[in-house]
Amino acid sequence: MDGQLDTADHLTARQFVIAVKKLADALNYGTDRSPFLGSGIEYAQSRQYQPGDPVRSIDWRITARMGKVFVKEYEAPKQLPCYLLLDTSASMTVSSVKRSKYAVAVHIAGALAFACLDRVSPVGVLGVGGRDVRLEPSLSRAAVLRWLHEFRRFRYDEHTTLGRRVAELAPTLPNRCLVVALSDLHDPTAVPALKLMAQRHDVIVIQPQDPAEQGVAGTGFLRAGEAETGRVFVTRGSRRWVDAERTARQLKRAGVDHLLVRTDQPFVADLRNFLIGRNVLGRGRR
Repeated sequence: MDGQLDTADHLTARQFVIAVKKLADALNYGTDRSPFLGSGIEYAQSRQYQPGDPVRSIDWRITARMGKVFVKEYEAPKQLPCYLLLDTSASMTVSSVKRSKYAVAVHIAGALAFACLDRVSPVGVLGVGGRDVRLEPSLSRAAVLRWLHEFRRFRYDEHTTLGRRVAELAPTLPNRCLVVALSDLHDPTAVPALKLMAQRHDVIVIQPQDPAEQGVAGTGFLRAGEAETGRVFVTRGSRRWVDAERTARQLKRAGVDHLLVRTDQPFVADLRNFLIGRNVLGRGRR
């Protein structure tokens, strides 16, 4: 089909799955207390033993101090559904280095999905490009693998719809959710929509950035075409298309966590530290 490519990277299907799961393991490393929600149980209180209580739940420290048998009570953490908003627009697929913004975003989305499933947090996905893709949150690993392989195939002529899709998604979420947007934020309506959603939900933005977006030094004036609209224009090579620092300040003021990921630099450690340090995926626990 014209305008469509089979994969966003140079990996086989098996290599792609291994790479995504390896990244998920890296994000999970050291998160036992965790930014990721899950099936573990947390200590709530101790109460006096009642017939039928399991022996393994006895609180021996309080039992020894009080002279009566007490057992521990636990509270399961709340499962906070996670929506991954993946930008499939043409600007994500344009790249000046080996890895495109889109390839990086797909890998991060898959890793976050598997990391959440490891902690029994339902994961859903929403395409915010030209494709109408929406999968409701579930605990199915098979569903995650299906949409990951589907997103590896992409078109390089899609328009961005992040702002509109966020505005459409917000009213359909009855309960508080974690919303993770993976986008280069080339949609001028995206930031206002994300700021509005952050008033009711936990929102984070992971913004892939190509080094060419910082400006092409020494090129003077050049003639270029916009990938999503086909519009031809003349501009200066030193001009920045997206002011990441200004965007980060706007999102921070709205309570939205923001991480800039350069496609020409290693990002695993920065991503892991970002998730752990800000407890991004752990907010909303009981």
